[in-house]
Amino acid sequence: MSTFTTSDGTQLYYKDWGTGQPIVLSHGWPLNADMWEYQMKFLADNGFRVIAHDRRGFGRSAQPWSGYDYDTFAGDVNELIEALDLRDVILGGFSMGGGEVARYIGRFGTRRIAKAILLSAVTPLMIRREDHPEGMDPAIFDGIRAGLLNDRPKFLDDFGPLFMGSDQEGSNVTKQMLDWTLSLGLQGGLKGTYDCVAAFSETDFRSDLAKFDVPTLVVHGDGDAVVNFDVTGKAAAALIKNAKLLVYQGAPHALYFSHKDRLNQDLLDFVRS
Repeated sequence: MSTFTTSDGTQLYYKDWGTGQPIVLSHGWPLNADMWEYQMKFLADNGFRVIAHDRRGFGRSAQPWSGYDYDTFAGDVNELIEALDLRDVILGGFSMGGGEVARYIGRFGTRRIAKAILLSAVTPLMIRREDHPEGMDPAIFDGIRAGLLNDRPKFLDDFGPLFMGSDQEGSNVTKQMLDWTLSLGLQGGLKGTYDCVAAFSETDFRSDLAKFDVPTLVVHGDGDAVVNFDVTGKAAAALIKNAKLLVYQGAPHALYFSHKDRLNQDLLDFVRS
C-alpha cells in the first residue's frame, strides 16, 4: 500500500492513479478514498494524476486517539502534497472534505494550488448559532452522535438512503451501492467518526473562503438532505471571489455516484479550463 507518516507519527494511506497535472481529493464523512473511484478513473483516463488519501481515523489510515480537527486535517493534506512534491495542484473535497480544502488554503495559501473544487461541501458553516442563525439545528448533530454511540452499524445503514439519495423518486442507487457505502463507513474507527461530527458541523470556514484566490468550482444539489444547499453551497459560492457555482436541480448529497457522468464531465471541463 502507498502510505506516508505525518509529523505527529500518524500513518496515512493514499492512492495515486495516472500521470499529468495532479488532482488531490479529500473524501466525505464517514467514508474513505474509495468513494472517489469513478472520478479518479475518469480523470486519470483523461490525462491527470489523481491522488486521494484516507483521512486519519478512516479507511486504511491509522486511528490515533486525537487530531480530529480541521487544522490537523489540513496539515495532513499539506504534508501529503509536500511528501509527493506536488505543484500546480487542483485541490478538491466532497462534503467534510470540502472543509479540508478551505482550511488548507486558509492556512497554507495557494503557492502549490492552481484550482479548487467544493463538492456538496460543508463550507462555510453548517450549524446554527447566534452569529449564524440560518444554520442547521444543533439537535441534528446531537442525534448523529447519539446514533453512533448506540449502534453505529444500524445508524450508518439507516443514514445511507438519505446520504445517497436512494429514497428519492427515480434514484439509480442500488442496494449493492448502499451496502458498499456502509462497508466504507464501517472501516473507520468509532473515535474518529464520532469526533468528526463536531468538526464538520461546528468549524467556521468563512475566513478561509475569503482567502481563496484561485479559480474555484462549487457543485451542490439543491435536493441535498444532508448538507443544506442554502446554508453551504450557495453561501460558499457567494463568499469566494469569482467562484463558479453549478447547482444540480433536485440532486442528493452523494453526487459522486448519483450524478457521476454529469459530474465527471463538469469536473473535466473545469480542470481543463
